[in-house]
Amino acid sequence: MMAIQHRMVPYLFVLPAIILLLVFVYGPAVENVIYSLYAWSSMSPDWRFVGFGNYGELFANPIFWTALLNNIVYAVVSVLFQVAFALGLAAVLQAGVFGPRLRSFFRTTLFLPSILPVTVVGLLWQLIHQPTIGLIDQLLYTTGLESLSHVWLGEERTALIAVVMVSQWQWTGYMMALFMVAIAAIPRDLYEALELEGASKLQTFRHLTVPGVRESTLIFTVITIFGAFKVFDIVWVMTAGGPNHASEVLGTHMYRSAFRDDVVGYASAVATVIFFLTISVGYVQLKLQRDHG
Repeated sequence: MMAIQHRMVPYLFVLPAIILLLVFVYGPAVENVIYSLYAWSSMSPDWRFVGFGNYGELFANPIFWTALLNNIVYAVVSVLFQVAFALGLAAVLQAGVFGPRLRSFFRTTLFLPSILPVTVVGLLWQLIHQPTIGLIDQLLYTTGLESLSHVWLGEERTALIAVVMVSQWQWTGYMMALFMVAIAAIPRDLYEALELEGASKLQTFRHLTVPGVRESTLIFTVITIFGAFKVFDIVWVMTAGGPNHASEVLGTHMYRSAFRDDVVGYASAVATVIFFLTISVGYVQLKLQRDHG
């Protein structure tokens, strides 16, 4: 009897976490899948079972494909900046290229945007992107490059990239800080050994730093892709998915469908697609970890 009680102790410790996950994560996810099988409105008690009809409507909607493509663009750019570029920044700051004070200044300056509320960031960059009076256009006019000025958030060809780059400005420094922690965990004697062998900074980065943070890089890549497919707030604040859905992402498409168009079953289908996309990315990450573990 005592042996059984001892075996039950670990399960009792994790039971609260399991209950919370079931109530607040897995339960709502299952409910959302069920909701996506019905045509219903928040203003009406009538529910009509349509099976996969919402998904058929979703996949036939060109706005959905535009939003999905924008999320993919968001993910690719985010990986380039928040993973690749952030790793390079972290390696430069950890390599002792700058003195302690300058290193601390760059680290703090680059990290600072990540602690700002997203709404504040969105409104700030709305002002910066304002045509004629915004900082970007003012700089272009001052330097004689007024031909490059645009209505950055009001033109279909520039709205998406303007919003995406704001996200990179906000989060690259945060990822840089995480990479600095990962690089600091690599034994210093390995760096000293490479220096004694005459390896350059670039060779050290390629043959020691990059392999040394491989697992962290994989995790940060997955986190970044998750964020890119779940992005909503910065897009909604800056453009609300416009103009003409040019900066639409799955999150804004779902929100508009649920709370403006009041087609909640359809919006649940969009949410289910986002869920399975992120689950697929997580599965790929686990498989890569297992293959390279």
